[in-house]
Amino acid sequence: MTSLRDTGITERFGGLMFELIAQGPGADNRWRVEIKTNHPMELGREAHPLKADWDSQISRRHAIITLTEEDLLVERLAAARNPVFFGGTERDSFRLKPGEHFVIGSTTFMLTNEVALPTLDVPNPVTQRSYTAEFLRSNVEYVDSDRRIKVLNRLPDLISNSGSERELYTRFVNTLMEGIVSATSVAIFRQSDHPDGSRAATEVIHWDRRRLTSGDFSPSERLISQAIKEGQVVEHIWNQTRAGGPEYTMDMDNDWAFVCPLTGTATHGWGIYVTGKNRVSAIAGSDSASSSGELDLQGDIKFCELIGSTLQNLLEAQRLERRQSSLRSFFSPVVLEAFSDHDPEDVLTPKECEVSVLFCDLRGFSKASEQMAGDLLELLSRVSNSLGIMTHSILEHGGVIGDFHGDAAMGFWGWPLDQSDRAIRAIDASMQIKKEFARINSDPDHPLKDFQMGVGIATGPAVAGKIGTSDQVKVTAFGPVVNLASRLEGMTKWFGGSILLDEETVTQVRDQPHHFTLQRLGSFLPFGLRTPSVVHRVVPVDLTDPTILEKYDDALVKFESGRWSEAGETLAGLGDEPCSQFLLQYIRSHADCKPPMGFSGVIELSSK
Repeated sequence: MTSLRDTGITERFGGLMFELIAQGPGADNRWRVEIKTNHPMELGREAHPLKADWDSQISRRHAIITLTEEDLLVERLAAARNPVFFGGTERDSFRLKPGEHFVIGSTTFMLTNEVALPTLDVPNPVTQRSYTAEFLRSNVEYVDSDRRIKVLNRLPDLISNSGSERELYTRFVNTLMEGIVSATSVAIFRQSDHPDGSRAATEVIHWDRRRLTSGDFSPSERLISQAIKEGQVVEHIWNQTRAGGPEYTMDMDNDWAFVCPLTGTATHGWGIYVTGKNRVSAIAGSDSASSSGELDLQGDIKFCELIGSTLQNLLEAQRLERRQSSLRSFFSPVVLEAFSDHDPEDVLTPKECEVSVLFCDLRGFSKASEQMAGDLLELLSRVSNSLGIMTHSILEHGGVIGDFHGDAAMGFWGWPLDQSDRAIRAIDASMQIKKEFARINSDPDHPLKDFQMGVGIATGPAVAGKIGTSDQVKVTAFGPVVNLASRLEGMTKWFGGSILLDEETVTQVRDQPHHFTLQRLGSFLPFGLRTPSVVHRVVPVDLTDPTILEKYDDALVKFESGRWSEAGETLAGLGDEPCSQFLLQYIRSHADCKPPMGFSGVIELSSK
């Protein structure tokens, strides 16, 4: 029997390279993962690293794959709900050769022995250009900014959900291919220095191509070296007929390529290689196609430079984090001082405790994304600065930075220190955040003007500590109280961007000195939860109108007792106050403004 090692596979950095490529229905539903010999791997919606969570027809644990000396053995698990198709037929077990594929649901999986090896065997370019980052940011405008904005809006979640460096690189490459429609292949590479100062051969860290085909990838070593040496983007365009000649080993189908070097300390010698064909815009039906295609390629280069800067900054931050204390990124100085004599691993060990969780979301981001379509770097900077205001306030009040969710931040109190005043600390932090954004909005020239905040705070038991897998861990809190805080934050859009609290938080605050008023808004069943919660709003003392609060409370009592007509009359007299308007609209949304049969006083929410 012919073995895989007899198929002419090229050695790559001292070993043979076999990868499994997954391609789902969406452009970003894709990965390629290295498969090692005699190392069984699980494939499924919740598997790692062979995770295909975009396809509902793939079970959480669907198949086991094992690379042997002869082929790739694929075995469907008994728990898998749907079949595996190989060669057009359902198969529970089969063997795969390089270039062959199998299908589960809407996803195709192919075994490949493609090798990415830069080559000097490349024709001279007919056109060569260099671009500085400053030129791209100042002089190049996107002709299809709406599409690129949509791609970029997903970037924070793609970063935060990456379970490993390999997965992170995969997602960055996928983002580039989605944003640059005429690209056929994208690679992240690095060149290392020899002790004598000369550069070693280029190492391709991760790469992918748009088509699900088999064949080696041969980027231009000359182009890579030139871009790294100059420290700026370099573009090469080849004569297509000449580039397609049999005497050259580079990709035959491509007529252009450019390299964006990553010039940070942590990314010395790194860069992004993008190659493709048909320089005129490949956006079907788009008005953005130009007669020369030059503007389109410059837009692609600018997009790549932005993604490259994000990757560079992320790797710089990771490098800095590794050099700092494992605790410093999460804890305030007060907490760090309290545990200065303890082993970090002991401090981070997960444990069950009572916590107050704060979710803080940035309002106005979607609108800003549309308005700033031509200046994406500035938009990214503004969002980062907004998140900085949130995290600064959380840390200043002795909290722990738990996580980031896109343009939202999560913090919590009560771990690793048992803080009896955890609820009041969380409220004080949220009021400081609101105060800072109010100050910003009073300045018409401030770059963060028009951003607002919504805050939800819930208190209850949770597991807090270093939580995750062997591939990725984070310091965070886990439990129903976290979900409740998130739902409360989501409700703030109906109540004028308020600070909303659950009943347990209010209970812990009532007996402590505080400088704000608490307004009960009613009993709510948040979307996706099973237990109703009494929700309160924080009202600063200087903004408190006792008359409005008393009238709302009177209307709420009437509403909860089923006297909706009387409640509506009272609420109508409170003008456009957000809380009163919400309750009034809820009453009017029911037939004859009467409570439904069996009404218990709880407002059930149908969306987040």
